Amino acid sequence: MVTPQETRQETPLEAELRRIAGSVPDPELPVLNLEELGVLRAVHTRGPGRVEVELSPTYTGCPAIEAMSSDIERVLHEHGIPEVTVRPVLAPAWSTDDITPEGRRKLREFGIAPPRPTRETTGPVTVALGPTRHTADATGLTCPHCGSPDTELLSRFSSTACKALRRCLSCREPFDHFKEL
Repeated sequence: MVTPQETRQETPLEAELRRIAGSVPDPELPVLNLEELGVLRAVHTRGPGRVEVELSPTYTGCPAIEAMSSDIERVLHEHGIPEVTVRPVLAPAWSTDDITPEGRRKLREFGIAPPRPTRETTGPVTVALGPTRHTADATGLTCPHCGSPDTELLSRFSSTACKALRRCLSCREPFDHFKEL
């Protein structure tokens, strides 16, 4: 059942507080803020000086959620909100499709291949086993340095669990690829 609170429009104050909370840098990928990463779900005023922030982790058990919550509380306290509650929201689950176009642009400029869209796929998904080398013609993945589609997987995990380590076979540069979820 949908309550009236869930269907109401965001107030101008909530929009401003969302902008402030959304400007917090991601602790693992500081090139992105929480709005660009798509983890900031909503900001609700709950009375004078009281705010509740809804925040989705990139995956269940993500250790960065604590740092994100603390940073949101700090920045909203600095803007005059004395009581801030950050509530984790697991449904709907965060997806790499939630990363904004600006976030994808920043990842690319930072040297990280952004995740490929996943929500456009309808119907059955073909799964095939094969070598770890993939081309963009098959996957849509290109090197963030030179744009070549000729890349290979070096490791399924990189500096964080959310990224894989790849190498471009044209320019030979290694790069992180933000994995699709």
